[in-house]
Amino acid sequence: MLAEADLVSIHVPLTDATRGLIGREALGLMKPGSYLVNTSRGPVVDTQALVEALHHGRLAGVALDVTDPEPLGANHELIQFDNVLVTPHIASASLRSREGMANLAVSNILAALSGDRMPHCVNPQVYA
Repeated sequence: MLAEADLVSIHVPLTDATRGLIGREALGLMKPGSYLVNTSRGPVVDTQALVEALHHGRLAGVALDVTDPEPLGANHELIQFDNVLVTPHIASASLRSREGMANLAVSNILAALSGDRMPHCVNPQVYA
């Protein structure tokens, strides 16, 4: 799929299996002139491998809402490329998204204060 896609958009959690998922090998498989978007977690993309791919003109462009390290320093090599867009980890900053997050948190808090199971608990093993 990497060899045929015009755009690769990454949406995975950061786990041992996904750390460095997009590295030299994956970037080398990507279709020349394609675009890479990462809105998941910075370490999913190998930053040095990405810099190398950009230096070699492999990608038409890159958009990163997350980076490794985060934040990038003002003089980081990635920022020097004209075809790289870096945003400050704001992909979820819409009003609708933030209201949804607040509602989930309130539901959990109210349930916990009532002694009930939290409906949106991310580590349900605590109830075992």
